[in-house]
Amino acid sequence: MNKVLVSLLLTLGITGMAHAAGDAAAGQGKAAMCGACHGADGNSPAPNFPKLAGQGERYLLKQMHDIKAGNRQVLEMTGLLTNVSDQDLADIAAYFASQKMSVGAADPKLVARGEELFRGGKMTEGMPACTGCHSPNGAGNAAAGFPQIGGQHAQYVAKQLTDFREGNRTNDGDTLVMRSIAAKLSNKDIAAVSSYIQGLH
Repeated sequence: MNKVLVSLLLTLGITGMAHAAGDAAAGQGKAAMCGACHGADGNSPAPNFPKLAGQGERYLLKQMHDIKAGNRQVLEMTGLLTNVSDQDLADIAAYFASQKMSVGAADPKLVARGEELFRGGKMTEGMPACTGCHSPNGAGNAAAGFPQIGGQHAQYVAKQLTDFREGNRTNDGDTLVMRSIAAKLSNKDIAAVSSYIQGLH
C-alpha cells in the first residue's frame, strides 16, 4: 500500500495538464451536444452514461482529451470530439463542473458490504479505501484530478471498475492505481461498492 501511495503522491507532484481556462457560461451552449447522453445539466438519466455534473474541471478535461486522442476507448463517443477545440473542451468542462450532481439510492441489501469496502478497503490484500482519493463523502479531489463518485450511477461505476480490472480501461496513468485496486475486487464486491457509491453524498 505504501508503494501505491508514494507513486500516487509522486504522480500528483510531477504531473499536470496545462490548459486554457474554461468559461462555464460559454460551455453551456457548447455542451448541448453532450445532453442527449449526459443530460442537459450533466445528470444523465440513463444509468449506463456517467453523470458529469459536479466533476472537477481537471478530471473532465483529462477524460475528454484521452477520448479525443484515443487513449480511452468509449464507443458511444467515437468521433464526437474530433473537431472540438481545446478551448471548447475547457469551456464544456467548466460548465459541467459548475453543476450539481444528483444523488441516487443504494440497494439496502448491499450497503453494509459496500460501505466496508469504500471506507476500509481490503487491507489484508493491500487495497486502500476509496476514501483516500475520493473523500469520505465521494466528492473526489478536483485539484488532484480525482473524480466525484458519490451519487454516480451504480451501473456505470460497476462497468468502470470491471473495465479497470479486466484491462479494458487503461487511462489511469503509469501508477496503475485504479487497475491495481480493481484487480482485488470480486464481482460481488464491485456490485456492493457501486451500489453504495450511487447513494453516497
